[in-house]
Formats: sequence, C-alpha cells, structure tokens
Amino acid sequence: MKVKRQEQIMAFLIEEFGQDRGSALFDTQEQLFHTLIESKNTENKSKSQQKTLIQTILPCVALYKTLLQEGFSEEETSAYLQKYMFTIVGANMHSSMAKMERIPGFFFLYSSIFRKVMRSSDLHESTQDHTSASFDVTITKCLWHTACVENNCPKLCHIFCDADNVTYGGLKKLAFSRTKTLGWGEDYCDFHFSRK
Repeated sequence: MKVKRQEQIMAFLIEEFGQDRGSALFDTQEQLFHTLIESKNTENKSKSQQKTLIQTILPCVALYKTLLQEGFSEEETSAYLQKYMFTIVGANMHSSMAKMERIPGFFFLYSSIFRKVMRSSDLHESTQDHTSASFDVTITKCLWHTACVENNCPKLCHIFCDADNVTYGGLKKLAFSRTKTLGWGEDYCDFHFSRK
C-alpha cells in the first residue's frame, strides 16, 4: 500500500540529516510503522479508522518513536515533529484551504461540509452549533488522541493539534480559534470558525 506520508517523511529525514543518516532513520521508522500497523492497537478499528491510522497518524507515531529510540531527546524529537507537521503537513493543508477560499460561497460550503463530515465520521465524537456567520465543533474524543495514548506517546498529540493553527491561520475568508485541545490534556477540543 502506498502511503504518501511515508514518502514525505523519507524526504524530510534526508533533507534534515543527509542521504545516509536520513535513509537509515527512515528504514528504522518504516519498520516500526509496519509493526504499529500489525499491533493490537489497530484491531477492532473500523475501515475508515484503520485507513486514517495508516495514511495519517501512525507514520508520525513511528517517526516520533524512532527519533527517541535513536537517542534524540524529547525536546529535539518534538522540534523535528513540529517542523515536519508545520512546514510540510500544515503548510500543504493551508495551501489547499487558501485555494478553496476562491470558490464562491466558500464559507457556507465549508461550514456545511465540515459539519457533515464530523457528524458522519467515526474518527471523532463531537457536538456542533452554527449560525450563518460561524460554526463551532466540540470534540470529546478523536482518533489522533486515542492513537497517541494507545501507542504511549501522548506528548505527540499536541503537535497534531497545533498543526491546525498552521492549516487555518491567516486565511482571508475563515477565522479560526480554539481554547482547549485533547492533545494539551484538556477534556475536549473547541473549534470555532467564523466568516471574515
């Protein structure tokens, strides 16, 4: 199975550490990634949850654990994961959001789609509220947080959360704010979006 995030991680590691060290780190990360896929933590997950774990979450868990295993400190590991999540993943998502903003009626469309996905997806448990100018989504459980806890790397989760600030920050038609996240040890994530 082709996993785009694995390709990104390989390029990131080579860029950061050079061809030889980066490739060696990636080989270790990839082995751990496949071990995580086969672990009991992926059992009893739905098809959509397994897909998200494999395509999005577990590559980062494997990278985080690999760097710690290879002797990087917690601070160094977090800094590398932040760099990857913010400058690559978050920046790509932000670019996609900026392009979507060009669509006429963007706010109404995005609000409708975001809320529909949250209602129908089993990746989160949430409640919602909306007006014509804003919408709120309160998440009490999410697969990213669950996966980080199950794989003994809860400190990684806040990096996933903080990447949302890159994705939604500085958009022209959509304002984003949040005061709590599960990743920072709170009891829920409170997404607030409003029309600019």
